[in-house]
Amino acid sequence: MDPHFEGRVLVIANRLPITIKDTKDGNFEYNISSGGLVSGLRSLAKAVDFKWFGWPGIDIHRNDKDKVGRDLQDKFHAYPIFLNEQLAQAHYNGFSNSVLWPLLHRMPEKVRAEESWPMAYREVNEIFADNIVPMVEDDDLIWVHDYHLLLLPGILRERLAKKKNVKIVLQIVLDGVSRSPSDLHWGGRKVIVHGFSIGIEPEDFRQRTESECVKRELANLKDSFKGQKIILVVDRLDYIKGIPQKLMAFDRFLAEPPDWVDKVCLIQLAIPTRAEVDTYKKLREEVEALVGHVNGKHGTFSSTPIHYFYRSIKPEQLCALYAAADVCIISSIRDGLNMVSYEYVACQNQDTAEVLLMSYYAGAVKTLPSTVVVNPWDIPRFSNTIEDALEMSAEERRRRYRQNVDIVDRCTSVRWGTMFLNTLYKGRVPEPEELPDATEQIKETDNRTIRTAHILQERSRSREASQSSNVASDSGLSAV
Repeated sequence: MDPHFEGRVLVIANRLPITIKDTKDGNFEYNISSGGLVSGLRSLAKAVDFKWFGWPGIDIHRNDKDKVGRDLQDKFHAYPIFLNEQLAQAHYNGFSNSVLWPLLHRMPEKVRAEESWPMAYREVNEIFADNIVPMVEDDDLIWVHDYHLLLLPGILRERLAKKKNVKIVLQIVLDGVSRSPSDLHWGGRKVIVHGFSIGIEPEDFRQRTESECVKRELANLKDSFKGQKIILVVDRLDYIKGIPQKLMAFDRFLAEPPDWVDKVCLIQLAIPTRAEVDTYKKLREEVEALVGHVNGKHGTFSSTPIHYFYRSIKPEQLCALYAAADVCIISSIRDGLNMVSYEYVACQNQDTAEVLLMSYYAGAVKTLPSTVVVNPWDIPRFSNTIEDALEMSAEERRRRYRQNVDIVDRCTSVRWGTMFLNTLYKGRVPEPEELPDATEQIKETDNRTIRTAHILQERSRSREASQSSNVASDSGLSAV
């Protein structure tokens, strides 16, 4: 953070980074939550002192609000904004995730709406402002996060007009944003639109991977899947993640020669999210039907092709899976960045250096230079790319790993957060040497995708010719 900055940073998000559980005996349990934003900001807290405002995630009885508020402030520097259950659901599962989420991901066909939701959305943004305005001091930086609070910056700006040197920023994932015009003004203010790629703290993952607990988990995994290649997939169960497309590609992969049945398994972690929303209920039904179809079609008495888990797992188990996997697949059909890719690279090393296979539509494909790129909608080529990833030479895997891990090590979450806040504080975008321009990387990604498509097309033709030749030979026919 800029050494001249002497104010405070107020971080405002829909949810506090703490999971609260009512123990029913008058007390509450508090645990740090998971998630990309939470992980990024938790690491940033090492470099910047900030206060976090947000909904605590449960409906707290009025008699307990003072106690919970004190606990959160004393233990976590967090300030709860209380909402009743009905309003919170209409705001979160309603307008935010049934209207805004699909629209922001260019999926209007997924939108569903109720008349009361827009008013609930505005009311929640107003309640946030009611709680935050009394806490704001001169020179504060106010960092508002994501699409749940799109109205909040404007409300705060109106109510804080008499405060001195208060800066407000809205952070939201916008696909394809690289940088703003050099001189953009609106309503008498300078407006900066810029792409800041979040990262992880790779050393945290490496230290965990070296722990005795993870080593035991890893040994158990290798013993359980001895003689098999492991394909790992870690997704929230969300329609933007391309899970059905991936399962269909894996189905096709198993059906085509050479015979990989019994030699490979796919571990699908489907992290529950927005389970109360009808669209997500239907997606779960579709995914689990596909898992059953593939296992029923290709399973044997000695092996199950897909190991499916609809739940979260412990960080130690996740690191062990990252370390054990021969291939990690990210098949998003629309995704802001996707930190699974960074976590997987961090848990590998020069000796293992396994393969990261990522959708062209995941934002991280533009930042990690040596992923194997795939179009999740092109099922035949997706299927062929799975085989190519499994058969990649050790030399090629290590070359790709070296290039990817260099980015993961340099573009950390602390770097992301401090660069974001420095841009807000200074009122200018980072210098080119501070933040690599993504434009050239995007062009190179496009070129890699085109080259990969041509290569796979030729391989597909070769496979088809080989299969035709085998069929002719088996039928007693010969080419004339």
